[in-house]
Amino acid sequence: MLDLTAMCGLAGIIWNDPAARAGAGVRARAGATGRGARVRVRAGTRLADLNRMLADRGLALANLGDIDRQTISGALATGTHGTGAAFGSLSSFVTGAQVVLADGRIVECSARERPDLFEAIRVGLGALGVVTEIEIACVPAFLVRAQERPARLEEVLDRLEEWRTGTDHFEFFWFPDTHRALTKHNTRLAPGEDGPRLAPWRRRLDDDFLSNTVLEGLCRLTACAPRVTPAVNEIAGRALSARTYVAPSHEVFVSRRDVRFRESEWAVPVAAAPQLIAAMRAWFARRDPLVGFPVEVRFGAADDVWLSTSHGRGTAYLAFHEYHRAAPSRYFADVEAMMRAHDGRPHWGKLHTLGADDVTRLYPRAGDVRRVRDEVDPGRVFTNDYVRQVLGD
Repeated sequence: MLDLTAMCGLAGIIWNDPAARAGAGVRARAGATGRGARVRVRAGTRLADLNRMLADRGLALANLGDIDRQTISGALATGTHGTGAAFGSLSSFVTGAQVVLADGRIVECSARERPDLFEAIRVGLGALGVVTEIEIACVPAFLVRAQERPARLEEVLDRLEEWRTGTDHFEFFWFPDTHRALTKHNTRLAPGEDGPRLAPWRRRLDDDFLSNTVLEGLCRLTACAPRVTPAVNEIAGRALSARTYVAPSHEVFVSRRDVRFRESEWAVPVAAAPQLIAAMRAWFARRDPLVGFPVEVRFGAADDVWLSTSHGRGTAYLAFHEYHRAAPSRYFADVEAMMRAHDGRPHWGKLHTLGADDVTRLYPRAGDVRRVRDEVDPGRVFTNDYVRQVLGD
């Protein structure tokens, strides 16, 4: 019997020479994609480790989500993305994969070799096989100028298209029950460009103490005394301060997230974002239930990945959070109803109730994914309740 546990537990980048495949390392084909290099990485490698290994070799992923604790295979299986109107999800950078199928065969897939399996596996939900190795396009390592500043929500909405398309990576956080938002304008620097670095004490203050220790305390307070939530949100919004600094890309894109929460995130056509934010403002004005976490809004380019939430359309991502100790409410159910009205596609790894019929309606290539699934796993070795919910059986 094939020992999948041993295979999946391996982490690291693989060298190009066959002898090195048994150990950790990199297999990078410089210039092979015209975007730096293609790197072969073991599926169990955590993004945090991959980012460091790439940086050591003068490489980087073109974009990243805002956490890096998950494995590369888990991030791809659920369509993880960052922000940037010209940038797709991590899955859009994948150029090949090695997969263990239900019958024990180990196969390679790419745009040229088993292309249908490749297209389905790029966001595969774990439903097609065990991904053991991934080939992904990288770019030369680059610095990013991060500009963070508070703004009124009205200003953000007035300038949304300008900032969304005129900034390499734009996002904002809006505090419910307030007019306050934190905007993030991240600009990729050309080789040789640099700028002020963030002092270690400022990083510890902002990213460790305020964004985690203080946030945890405020969340506990509002969970125990929900009526103070609007006042806490207003204070938090007023406490925001501007900062500008330069750092390697992965240090800017990724944030430390220690406070536990429940999350529902939706990908909607970019033109629908202002309408949905207006609808959410009206919803929050009812003051029941009260929400202490900010709403996160990001953007992404259209791609052609079959089960990508950005398949075929430029996308706005709206993420909604509840502190894990907060009493369950109708927040996510009401959000889902609003997002469904605008053909919202839920993040595959976050909370939603969409079923197989919804997936068929929202994803033009869903039928192709099911066809490939029937071919490679007719006995449904790789299924569970969630896969049955979204793909059927």
